[in-house]
Amino acid sequence: MHQIPTKIAQYWSHVQAFLFPVLEEELGPLTAKHRDVVRTLDLVRIEEFLPESHGQPWRPAQDRAALARAFVAKAVLNVATTRALRDRLESDPTLRRLCGWETRGAVPSESKFSRVFAEFAQSALPLRLHEALVAAYPEERLVGHIARDASAIEARETPAPRPEKTAPDPATPKRKRGRPKKGQEPPPAPPTRLERQAGMTVPEMIADLPTACDIGCKRNSKGSVEYWVGYKLHVDVADGQIPISALLTSASVHDSQAARPLAELTAQRVTSLYDLMDAAYDAEILRAHSISLGHVPLIDRNFKGNAEAKAEAQAEQARLKFLHRERPEDVRFRERTTVERVFARLKDEFGGRSIRVRGHTKIFAHLMFGLLALTADQLLRLAA
Repeated sequence: MHQIPTKIAQYWSHVQAFLFPVLEEELGPLTAKHRDVVRTLDLVRIEEFLPESHGQPWRPAQDRAALARAFVAKAVLNVATTRALRDRLESDPTLRRLCGWETRGAVPSESKFSRVFAEFAQSALPLRLHEALVAAYPEERLVGHIARDASAIEARETPAPRPEKTAPDPATPKRKRGRPKKGQEPPPAPPTRLERQAGMTVPEMIADLPTACDIGCKRNSKGSVEYWVGYKLHVDVADGQIPISALLTSASVHDSQAARPLAELTAQRVTSLYDLMDAAYDAEILRAHSISLGHVPLIDRNFKGNAEAKAEAQAEQARLKFLHRERPEDVRFRERTTVERVFARLKDEFGGRSIRVRGHTKIFAHLMFGLLALTADQLLRLAA
């Protein structure tokens, strides 16, 4: 559903009628970009999520709040690097004062920006800000569709070496190659990650997902296989292009392995009706899990080399096209493009392509600052 909660609409009216005039009287005329920064900062309310100062003169609370606001502004303005952000703050008095510094000399050094960003990443500040923003109005939100997908995140890192194979246990009998003898039962295969997740809690499922930088591959829309070094961002997106939850894993992790923890996180934050996923998520265990959450799974078919089933599905589509009819589930499935548009906006408008930090924790924090700014922008865009 594209309906925005009443509280968001009331907030937007307050910003338009009172906040902008007061700021323009104090700071002078605000550009469109300044207004974007103002409304995002006022909506996310960073100060409520920062620890209070305990008297350390070298770490005042207002300094951390100003730095956090600067990182949000960096995502909103799509500034590529910390150095470029500092240059922007020094040359733009309005932006500098919006973040919390009165003079150019008060803007911290580049090294301090980096140190504090590492603190924010370790404390998962942008993740907590995004979760609070999404969960702020749960009593008024009913989401029609949740679109789930993953996207490649390139990193400037060396891929982690593959773990060495452990030596076989001498006490374990070595399995002979080929088919077992008649009447002999083959040894049971170890459970897959999807099967293991059924007995795990959400934190356990997330901790079980690999997070090291490695090499990933994915088939694009033209059928070609693309490779990249880095990570993979998994996101659940609601109607209206609102990101609900996100996970960052190694690039080699299959999309389906993050589906269950992602679905559990989303179910804790919003009430939804349909789960939309592409063929990478075509697994009976994921369908059953979606149904157990009270959802209707709409998953694209993965024929896995079954030419007969694929031909039958194509023939059915041809018959429907001849009759000028569409199945209701096919109409709903087209809503899955919302997640693709979110990935495009994140990379093109909110810093998803300009990743200069390294390591899973810092890269996830960088992306979550972008998703936070994108979520606030979409909420306010729909409320305007």
